[in-house]
Amino acid sequence: MTIRSAGILLHRRNTAGQLELWIAHMGGPFWARKDEHAWSIPKGEFPEDEDALVAAQREFTEEIGTPPPLADYELLGVFKQPSGKLITAFAAEASDFQPEKIVSNTFPMEWPKGSGAIKDFPEIDDARWFEETVARTKLVKGQLPIVDALVRHLDEKTL
Repeated sequence: MTIRSAGILLHRRNTAGQLELWIAHMGGPFWARKDEHAWSIPKGEFPEDEDALVAAQREFTEEIGTPPPLADYELLGVFKQPSGKLITAFAAEASDFQPEKIVSNTFPMEWPKGSGAIKDFPEIDDARWFEETVARTKLVKGQLPIVDALVRHLDEKTL
């Protein structure tokens, strides 16, 4: 059975006209000391009978702690990850989006491994705007085609 996720990639232009992307650092001990290729678009799994945009907006709220901005969301496509998971990605321009703090939902995990101690960790421990070239070094590699699709989409809109 294929695992399906839906996510949102917010974008804006900074004062220099450079494209910026809103991405989130994955939480938990595995990602704690990693920065390069340890970030993701806010996303989460959803059942086949749920609308993908509704799921993406719900997951954004759960991971960021703030609802996604009111905007015109556009489908970028469905992207197969190295794990086989399919991510349905939506994009929206959100130049004023800047939540005061990130409050993510949590997941339980035995930590340290083999200790028998169960601890709760946030799914996301940070999220912020990055210039596109920097975001490409931070995002997990499987999500780079989502950025490529956004760039193509924005280029098509300016033609």
